[in-house]
Formats: sequence, C-alpha cells, structure tokens
Amino acid sequence: MILRCCLHQQQQLLRSGSLFQTWNYSTRNSHRFRVFLFIQHQQQFSPIKSSSAKVNGEEEGNGLKQKVVNVGINYGSCNPGEYEYLICPMCKGGQSKERSLSFHITQNEKVAIWRCFNFECGWAGHVLADVGPAEDGVNKVNIPKQLSEETLGLEPLGDELIDYFSKRMISVETLHKNAVMQMADDKNVIAYTYRRNGEIVSCKFRSVTNRKFWQAKHGKRILYGLDDIKEGNDIVIVEGEIDKLSMEEAGILNCVSVPDGAPQQVSTIGFLPSKKQEARFKYLTDCNGHLDKASRIVLATDGDGPGQALAEELSCRLGKERCWLVTWPKKDDLSCYKDANEVLVHLGAEALRRIVETAELYQVKKNSL
Repeated sequence: MILRCCLHQQQQLLRSGSLFQTWNYSTRNSHRFRVFLFIQHQQQFSPIKSSSAKVNGEEEGNGLKQKVVNVGINYGSCNPGEYEYLICPMCKGGQSKERSLSFHITQNEKVAIWRCFNFECGWAGHVLADVGPAEDGVNKVNIPKQLSEETLGLEPLGDELIDYFSKRMISVETLHKNAVMQMADDKNVIAYTYRRNGEIVSCKFRSVTNRKFWQAKHGKRILYGLDDIKEGNDIVIVEGEIDKLSMEEAGILNCVSVPDGAPQQVSTIGFLPSKKQEARFKYLTDCNGHLDKASRIVLATDGDGPGQALAEELSCRLGKERCWLVTWPKKDDLSCYKDANEVLVHLGAEALRRIVETAELYQVKKNSL
C-alpha cells in the first residue's frame, strides 16, 4: 500500500491555525482513494519549539503522549513532524498483520492524528495536547455495513488463477457464474464470494501458494451457493467450495458447500452438544428455509474421518430419514477418491454425476459399514 501526504498544503494550514491532513493512497488495482481529517483549533498553533522544550519542569510532549497511550497506541520513539506506520491496536493489522496504522505528531507536539488503512477497520482519530479529553476526536472502528467487491478489494480472476482452476477441470463459465474472484493486492489469493439474494454477505480467501484460507471479518456464515437451492426438492451438500464448482461441471446445480469445513469428530454421540458446537452449524437454520422443503438431501462430504463426522453431524440435524450418502470409488487397493473434485479430475464429469445419483439412504448405508 502506498501512502502520500500533501506536505505543502499541510504546512500552509498549520500556519493558519488549522490542521488539514490529506492522505492519498492507491492499491495494486489502481483504485485511488483520498481520506481527509480536519481539526480546527480554538487558538493559533504556537511557534514551532524544540521537542525538548519544558513547561513547568515537564517536557511539553508528555501530556500528548499519555493521551495517545490511553487510546491504545504505543508509538515508541516517533519523531515530531514525521509519519510512522504501526500495528493498529484495533484490528492488529488484519489477516496480513501489516502495519496499517498511519500515525503522525505535529512538529510542535500539539496534535497526534492517526488512521488505519485496513479496509476492514478504518479506525481514525486525533488528540490535542492543550484540551480536555472531551474535545479529542477518537472515532469508533469503521466497519463497512455491507460487504462489496470494492470494500473487500476484489477483482476478476487473472490468467494464473484461471489456469489453476483449469487444471482442476473447473471452467471459466462456472467460475463466472459463481462470482469467483481474486484479491487485487495478491494475485495468488482466490476469493469465494458468499452471496444471498445476489448480495455479498461473506467471502472466503484461499492462497494457492501456502494453502492457507481465511474469511472476511464480520461476514455472515451461510452456505456457499445458497441462491442455487431456492428451487427443487433434491439438494447436494459438499465440504468445500471447489467441490461445489465440481458438481456444477457435472451438471448438478442444486448444490451448496458448508462454510468452514468439517469437525475433527462427531459431537452428538452420548451427550448434548454445547452451545459452541451448535453455533458451528447455525448456517443450517440461516438458509431462508431452503433446506426445510427438501425431501432428499445428498451428503457428498469428503471420504476421510472429518468428512464422515460432518456427514453424521448434518444428518442428525437435517433428519436421517431424508439424507442420502455418496460412496467415493476406489482409487487403488489401499485408498478411495477423497472428494468431488478429485473424482472430476481423474474420472470425469459423467462419473461424478453417477456417484451422486447412486447415493444410498444414509441410515441404510451406515448400517452396512
């Protein structure tokens, strides 16, 4: 992120008794923003003094520093008149842990101002050395009320990520239909946009370089592809976003993915689940009733232990009598294919479709294992 300050304008306004800070910054996708922070003093700024000047035996900057510390900013040895980039005490630098807080103390040590440029935070404020706390301006964190492609810093997929999906047999048409995007500031990060009635309500990010993933702060936990199950009595549930895209390549459009993967083990055997465990599956009830009307729900979770645990959790909550379970075919004598995308890549779209169509009633299948 590039930050530029209009220093000439600042100096002119400082002489007139007002501080008018202008930050210009741009992101890699060339969108430019301008942020203004205006502070009007009741008195003219005093002439610039040395930072070591003392009033009544105390350093003049000490009162200002204490005010800054009181709001949670620890700026160490920031020199008056210079800009420092710090870890924001509100958002802790976000997922990237970057130094997103631009912090500045005026040359005469009368004013400290700051703004966090993390798009999920936006915390800003100022404190004045010569006034009481009631006249300071410390703003609350500015969380966007509605997520959008702009506030999330998204852009259309580039050639590298399109090639990444192509190797996994996911077409450009399927990517566009599901509004799969990428981070503008990191071309190696996929952005799966979660939408309800066409509006973005959350976003999951996945790096293709280190395989880490994270979700947008303050996003809503809903099923991925929720709008695709508004109609129809048959619904397929998978464990990951790429598996949902794989089902579409096989012509299965009424499919959704859980938002945060599988649990390590089943929580409902022998005891009542805790509130925390129940909260994990709240996305099942926050789906506008789309699951309630389904007469047949096919569980196509991963074939490993956590995937089987997820299938059990889902069937307990949705009703075993209307749940069917897929059986992933053998890969070799020792292992089976793990999920929908692996089947799509190695066996093709028609094979994936047949596997879903031949799923067995959940309770019957579990009893045979």
